[in-house]
Amino acid sequence: MKNFEEKKFVIPALKGLSAKTIEEHLKLYAGYVKNANELLGAREYDRLFPFEFNGMRNHEIYFSHFEGGSTPLTTGGPLETAGLDIERIKELATTRGVGWAMVYYDPISKNLIHSWVDEQHLGQLSQCIPILALDMWEHSFVADYQPSGKKQYIEDFFANLNWKSVEQNFANASKQ
Repeated sequence: MKNFEEKKFVIPALKGLSAKTIEEHLKLYAGYVKNANELLGAREYDRLFPFEFNGMRNHEIYFSHFEGGSTPLTTGGPLETAGLDIERIKELATTRGVGWAMVYYDPISKNLIHSWVDEQHLGQLSQCIPILALDMWEHSFVADYQPSGKKQYIEDFFANLNWKSVEQNFANASKQ
């Protein structure tokens, strides 16, 4: 099997998230890529691989949301028409514990599904395509916001979000 490649992201200065937090977060992502590659031939592949693989892929979506800088959501565009609910995503993101607030596209029902994913290997939705990923593990915000600043981190995530990346993810997913 071919090894996975670590993607490189060009992330501009972000509101509320320090360059140091992004640097450390990217190192964590690099670890997921490294660990996923090491597990490809390992005896514990079945048990450990989903955690490392989903950590790698979820972070790729998350970091891609910041590239190119913040852009607005297209008003009345396909995502809004499909039922994107930003307040629902924010509500999911305040779930206690570590995990991800995700928006998926279900190519079978043609619906957007807003969902919480525990950790990153428990709760991924079969056959659904992630189009938005909001990392709610402490490493993504505690250094800049402290635990009590979780809601501000969520607000700043959306202030920094390049909606064009999410819209492109949706366009790609809805072609399937």
